[in-house]
Amino acid sequence: MGQERRSESHKLINELVHTRNEMLSMFSQLISHRPFQQVDGDIPKLVEQFCQALIDYTADAHFRLYRFIDERSERRRNIIEVANKVYPKIMNSTQAILDFNDKYETEQTVGDVDVLATDLSQLGEHLAERIELEDKVIQAFKEKRAKL
Repeated sequence: MGQERRSESHKLINELVHTRNEMLSMFSQLISHRPFQQVDGDIPKLVEQFCQALIDYTADAHFRLYRFIDERSERRRNIIEVANKVYPKIMNSTQAILDFNDKYETEQTVGDVDVLATDLSQLGEHLAERIELEDKVIQAFKEKRAKL
């Protein structure tokens, strides 16, 4: 039973990392167009595609990783300890992700390119912190005893 749960955990983590990498690839593709000169051309469509990848990743992280902690179905103490330390900060980044998506989810909402550049920069900072924190939770899933 324990081995089966661990195997399932590893599968879920691998799927999350794959979704995260897809989102990061879209983010890199989008920011490679900086400095943004105008909002026409490919930029609005890239922003819309990135928003979809961003939301997919965020939902994936919740359903593949954090729901076990939320539902209190995770019993391994080291994972619970790490998750309890990082989860509030991860929720802050989730709000930043949702705010960005709400602002830019359709092609028509990309307006001022200077604002877009600033928003992407701020989002990038949130994503970097989130990924660092997620990696701590992922590491706890993979280790016998988590180190904080």
